[in-house]
Amino acid sequence: MFSRFRLSEHGTTVRREIVAGLTTFAAMAYILAVNPQILGAAGLPVGAVLTATALASALTTAATALLTNYPLALAPGMGLNAFFAFGIVLGAGVPWQAALGLVFWEGLLFLLISLSGLRQKLVEAIPHSLKIAISCGIGLFIAFIGLKNGGVIAASKETFVTLGSLREPAALLTLGGTVLTAVLIVQRVRGAIILVILGITLAGLFIAPGGKALTALQGSPVGLPASLSPTFLVFDLGWAFTHWQKALPLILTLLFIDVFDNLGTLIGVCQRAGFLDRDGNLPNISRVLAADAGAAMAGAALGTSTTTSYIESAAGVEEGGRTGLTGLTVAVLFLLALFFTPLILAVPAVATAPALVIVGVFMMQGVKEIDLDDFALTVPCVLIMLLMPLTFSISEGIAVGFTTYVLLFLGLGRHREVSPLAMVLAALFTLHFLTR
Repeated sequence: MFSRFRLSEHGTTVRREIVAGLTTFAAMAYILAVNPQILGAAGLPVGAVLTATALASALTTAATALLTNYPLALAPGMGLNAFFAFGIVLGAGVPWQAALGLVFWEGLLFLLISLSGLRQKLVEAIPHSLKIAISCGIGLFIAFIGLKNGGVIAASKETFVTLGSLREPAALLTLGGTVLTAVLIVQRVRGAIILVILGITLAGLFIAPGGKALTALQGSPVGLPASLSPTFLVFDLGWAFTHWQKALPLILTLLFIDVFDNLGTLIGVCQRAGFLDRDGNLPNISRVLAADAGAAMAGAALGTSTTTSYIESAAGVEEGGRTGLTGLTVAVLFLLALFFTPLILAVPAVATAPALVIVGVFMMQGVKEIDLDDFALTVPCVLIMLLMPLTFSISEGIAVGFTTYVLLFLGLGRHREVSPLAMVLAALFTLHFLTR
């Protein structure tokens, strides 16, 4: 039964792989509560999104496990879901059905790139510092959303944003939950994020500001999954053609984030697992990236934002996971989670707020890799990181920062350091600014 995973060849056992799968799932299960809340803010039905999230995670993780035999787990990506909800639907005014169509087209484009030599050209077109700045900027944006959802920061007519009331239970739970999650992570407690989400959800049953409990659980925590019909195959594939001037920059932004997020995750996880060759390359990377591209398309068909590889897969690798059996275990657990739909839907926004802040902090850790000694690179990097949370738009941050990078280098006579593809991308972003 397990012979296809070649366990002995990879120096592992069935028990070790299952334990690794349990560990990976515990580290990433928070997405089941977070993703419906983020996409729900854009108008998607939260019950259907929860079902789509679990199914997309299970099916794409299982497919990747069987196709690549790597211990990778996939789910709707953090940052990508925020861009979908706040950048595409709420920010750009794209109907959510059309936004799912954009995710599908981005996945198809990613698939074509993965199967051709264009992938390497795209990676080389963007300096490493800008790639890191994009990841860090998304981290700041996600943390900003978490603090906003938890009431720690609030709107202000005078200063745009200000400190919220720390006398409110939600703000106190958010700050306390963030500190507690950080402590558990430092102490290497597996599943720290999901444990704090469950803890705050439980506490919310007994905390009732204004007479209404923060957590509203009605009936049994166990039940059948919500219907997928409101989101299944409802994506609008034609909108991208009739609104191509608006759609193209959005698809490119999705592609940027997806490609670099996947590459970063694959390198990080596979390096820990010892899969990289002497030159630092991952064998069969085209097959892995093709699986990720297919995952984005499958997620769009089910009704969720871009599905991608999760860095939390590293938690399972640390527990000894070395084959696709780890991923297959994660897939089974996502399917089982569907029968706890009532409990997951009862999780309040304040319970997931610390998770968003912590995930944002994780993404910010790469800031040390930005080349701050090169001021021409520092300027666009800082603009990217600042503009994402301040404009509440990942795409605008990337567009302004990337265009600034190209203009700066051309103005300084460093045109040889700017690839033709980078110039084309900057021109497309400029067209986006002029026609918005």
